[in-house]
Amino acid sequence: MRVSLKRQALIKALTGPNAEEEMRLTRMTGADLRKDGSAALDAVKAVGFFPGARVVFVDGVGDGLTDTLSAVLEDWAEGDATLVCTAGQLAARSKLRKLFEGAGKGLAIGIYDDPASRSEIEEALKKEGLGTVPQPVMNDLIALSRTVDPGELMQIIQKLGLYKHGDSVPLTAEDITAVMPTTTDADADDAFHAAAEGRTADMIVTLSKLAGQGVTPTALCINATRHFKTLHAVATNPGAGDAIFARNRVFGPRRDRLARQANRLGVARLEKALKELLDTDLALRSTRRPPEMAAVERAFVRIAMLRRN
Repeated sequence: MRVSLKRQALIKALTGPNAEEEMRLTRMTGADLRKDGSAALDAVKAVGFFPGARVVFVDGVGDGLTDTLSAVLEDWAEGDATLVCTAGQLAARSKLRKLFEGAGKGLAIGIYDDPASRSEIEEALKKEGLGTVPQPVMNDLIALSRTVDPGELMQIIQKLGLYKHGDSVPLTAEDITAVMPTTTDADADDAFHAAAEGRTADMIVTLSKLAGQGVTPTALCINATRHFKTLHAVATNPGAGDAIFARNRVFGPRRDRLARQANRLGVARLEKALKELLDTDLALRSTRRPPEMAAVERAFVRIAMLRRN
């Protein structure tokens, strides 16, 4: 994904935004080039119908195409299309890598599988019109960058740009939460919070509402397990809390609420809660299944009672 993003940025910088429509961008693959060794050179030398810089992009090249691409570089002259090639991991002794690193008409750029840097995030925010953001929000985005691939991070920032369009209020953690894909129903989240906080009466009312909405007991059990696993991970490793919450797409007030739950329940009680949910899940999947929603309700009540022990 990082190679793809860098390649897109490079081609756009070379040709401008309308190269595809103006037929100034020729695409081919390494497989195409292996079938027709002259295709890249022909494309580089071709004269376009529209004025402007041209690019020939070859995706997925390897050492086997070194001689073919060497011929293209040797014959390249001013006014020809720029040749852009992408490859997978190339060892230091790679013939292809040495060709581009040593060519006077070319260069090689190593792209590494690192999280997006702060400067890259700031540049993406600026591009979407979000400008400078508060430090806590930047910390959230940096933590998020370590849990998602760069392409997904850029999509989230693009969504933030649309979400905040025309809004003069600085970006907040709540805004990040608003554009993140949801994994559970809000009412289900309320039930999990109530169980973790020992609010038995509120929890039972919410579970009844969920049952009326057609939410299955198995789905409730699975999502509750995810909730309490997150709490357990934070409780066992408080120093990694920000990274754990970012990995689970939890930001803003919800993150603070989960942090309080993890702190108040502690590791031992959270392990009991997870055992309760595991036993309930196994019972729901067994051949002699109990009344399903009643089994889930009993498990949630027992978890809520842990706060009193």
